Amino acid sequence: MSTLAVLLRKPLQPLRRPGRTDLGAWPVVAGLVVIAVVFSSLNDRFLSAENLTNLALQMAATGTISLGIIMVVLLGEIDLSAGSVSGLSAVIMTILSVNHGWPPLAAVAVALVGAASIGLLHGWMFTRLGMPSFVVTLAGLIGWQGLMLYLLGSGGTINLPFDGFLAKLSDTWLPAPVAWLIAVLIVGVCTAAALIDRRLRQAADLPVPSITRIALRLGGLGLALAAVVTVLSADRGVPLLLVIFAALVVGLDLVLQHTVFGRHMYAVGGNAEAARRAGINVTRIRLIAFAAASTLAAAGGILAASRLAAVNQSSGSSDTLLMAIAAAVIGGTSLFGGRGRAYAALLGILVIQSITNGMLLLSVDSSVRYMVTAAVLAVAVAVDSLARRGQPR
Repeated sequence: MSTLAVLLRKPLQPLRRPGRTDLGAWPVVAGLVVIAVVFSSLNDRFLSAENLTNLALQMAATGTISLGIIMVVLLGEIDLSAGSVSGLSAVIMTILSVNHGWPPLAAVAVALVGAASIGLLHGWMFTRLGMPSFVVTLAGLIGWQGLMLYLLGSGGTINLPFDGFLAKLSDTWLPAPVAWLIAVLIVGVCTAAALIDRRLRQAADLPVPSITRIALRLGGLGLALAAVVTVLSADRGVPLLLVIFAALVVGLDLVLQHTVFGRHMYAVGGNAEAARRAGINVTRIRLIAFAAASTLAAAGGILAASRLAAVNQSSGSSDTLLMAIAAAVIGGTSLFGGRGRAYAALLGILVIQSITNGMLLLSVDSSVRYMVTAAVLAVAVAVDSLARRGQPR
């Protein structure tokens, strides 16, 4: 089999020195366990069904924006405009739906298409004009926030109808049977994807994971989903926002892990020049990544607007961008590109929101919360840097 065929079937992974083990997501999982033990011992409400339901609602919007950040970071680049794009898209959707009477789904579609166009513009400036992604998206951060403020006008706030479709997105709770059915479907899809990937790797004479390892991984996923459904059903039920976020995570992970486009993403992020020589259209991959990042940012902004039932001058601002980037990195996505999965957004935002939620329950000052989050982010980047130090160039 040709070298190019092998490249397309398997993401480029850097070689590791003997004795170096890739721990994957296990450090993040261990951190979550420590967080749960510490905060539950300090406040018995932390692990209550009501608080965990609120935690699920809080993480959906920023987590979706973090998914978009991952698309660009996998290429070794950065998108600083995600927060502004999320706020602008939410404002466009709200103006079309509330002020102009558009059907909600049409307004959402226009907002998403507009965000994709913004991402393509950023990608074009980066690939064709040779501008650094940092500068391109920094200009976008400022410019798109200015456009958002212009569209809002002097009023500054537009409320969504509380009984409308958009506001009800964040106030819809799935009955227990429906939640269990979705959990079974997720496990089924992941099982099918794992078995298909194993068969394809066998056909290509590539190393394959054992059936036992696959079964353990899927069993762990099933137990985690069962715990989530059981706990959340004890309160109001599984929130629709969490289901939307989870669906985006699973869908994006399947695209990155089991499609040619996903292989190309990892190849370009690992070594763009080697990918180009292997025949990969690097420019096209980068354009798609920036467009996907802005589209997912818009989706996160729409979810945030639904939860607030309004848009205002602070939509997409404050610490939204920083928390989205931090979630991607804490979850295990390498800032150097070429390594990471969509699940990083889920794990990272769960860590950040758990810390924030626990400290709010303890009435800890916001200054301390920021410092703790910064320390967690610094540790995550340090672990990634140390892991790369043990790998040959």
